[in-house]
Amino acid sequence: MRSARKLTGVTLLAASALALTACTSAGPAEPTEDIDLRMTIWSSNEAHLELFNGIADAYMADHPEIASITFDPLPFDGYTSTITTQIAGGNAPDLAWVLENAAPDFVASGALLPLTETLQSVEGYEYDDISPSAAGLWMSGDDLVAYPFSTSPFVVFVNDDLLAEAGQPSGAELLANGDWNWETVSEIGSAVNDATGKAGFVIRDFEYLNWDYLSTVWNGWGAAPWSDDGAQCTFDSPEMVEAFEFLHAAAFEQNSMPGPGTTADFFAGEAAFTVTQISRASLLADGGFGWDLLPLPEGPEGEYSVTGQAGIGVLSQSANTQAAAEFLAFFTNPENSKQLAAYFPPPRESQLNAETLSAANPLLTPEQIENVVVPGIATGEVRPSHTDSAEISQQVRAALDAIWTADADIASVLSTTCGDIESLLAG
Repeated sequence: MRSARKLTGVTLLAASALALTACTSAGPAEPTEDIDLRMTIWSSNEAHLELFNGIADAYMADHPEIASITFDPLPFDGYTSTITTQIAGGNAPDLAWVLENAAPDFVASGALLPLTETLQSVEGYEYDDISPSAAGLWMSGDDLVAYPFSTSPFVVFVNDDLLAEAGQPSGAELLANGDWNWETVSEIGSAVNDATGKAGFVIRDFEYLNWDYLSTVWNGWGAAPWSDDGAQCTFDSPEMVEAFEFLHAAAFEQNSMPGPGTTADFFAGEAAFTVTQISRASLLADGGFGWDLLPLPEGPEGEYSVTGQAGIGVLSQSANTQAAAEFLAFFTNPENSKQLAAYFPPPRESQLNAETLSAANPLLTPEQIENVVVPGIATGEVRPSHTDSAEISQQVRAALDAIWTADADIASVLSTTCGDIESLLAG
């Protein structure tokens, strides 16, 4: 019997890193019937799996050569290392979700199959509808090697009730008056803290550990952790120093941002502003306070956008690369992309509209989607990523610990950070 199925008891294999490499030998001929496809994913959400299995069933109804399509949920913690361990053990999945921070390793190594020719050859696929900015992270030369199936912009949720309690203007008023910038956000956050004892602004998921979430701030200064080619550290640039000086002052002088060891949950009414992805809007269903959605505040360099992203690719070491690529073309065609948009913001420019995106974000107004979400997806810069991302992330996290003290020498710490990762950036 042919069926779409999911795995529920995935065992986490040894978390050992490996150098991802493309399969260089031709290998045995691919099977042409009774093909079993497996896609690793990090979601075990029942609604997600129901949607995926429905798409798979529709595909298999017209492709009798496919015996089964399995969606294989792996724990998010250690997700990438589990996939690479499977590859090293000769048990590579046919398709995989790939996290943004792992993208450079997968792309540079040749671990992902080029998809452009296959996708362009499918009638009605509309390959040119894929946003170039969304596809950028997943290009190897002129070839797309993973479909950017989820491109979620970072935005600011605003607690208008808390602002009013502190005698401050609403988010809409700040935007209308041209005061929507980081300096004003920090000033108002400080006033909120003084008046109510609650937090000003929170960079959700940062928690003084996950430093790459701070790109939602430092991009406004025109700062970046390394050069565009990834070869040179730029943590010590004047722009990055100024961005960290702003954050340090917010935490230790203005009390506009919770300091180390302090937490505040915006969605529980404990902060005036939070920077996070639009998918968090669902947490507002029972929020009990008036709120608004705004783009990231302007920095000294003006307007900017940041996105989080994931891609779906075909593993080069799969035994079924052609069959997997053809299923991926079906899974991500315009019709199915619109279905996936109920949970995962699409990269297709024709679907970047309130009609499509409201399905995934029913609490957002059409105006919020058109004015905040759509521009964020269309122009957003993906959070930092690099080859050897796990080792680099660990080194940066350790180095930046020294910044989060009241008397930190910020420029010196950032210079040390560059010293700690220079050899890793050079490969």
